[in-house]
Amino acid sequence: MTPATHVVRVALPAHLRALAKHEGEVELEVPGTVCVRSVLDALEKRFPVLRGTIRTHDTQSRRPFVRFYACEQDLSHDPVDAPLPSEVANGKEPFLVIGAMAGG
Repeated sequence: MTPATHVVRVALPAHLRALAKHEGEVELEVPGTVCVRSVLDALEKRFPVLRGTIRTHDTQSRRPFVRFYACEQDLSHDPVDAPLPSEVANGKEPFLVIGAMAGG
């Protein structure tokens, strides 16, 4: 039996959209459990140029100054294999990749 496939909406910051040469939200087919890892795996599979921009090449950990949000919740420090909210899995709400700002 094959796992269910979900269509997930992903919103990227402008610089990553430009790098991927894609305007607007990205719609991805994500098989199985919809979690940060599976969404980013699908995103990097569709846009290989994004590999290493959101998470590191070696440890696959989130890069500094990158944050993940969904349903008005900061998911940046949640386990990457924790299921995302059902609203994301069913395409009602987007998974947001945000470039954080620092400085003063």
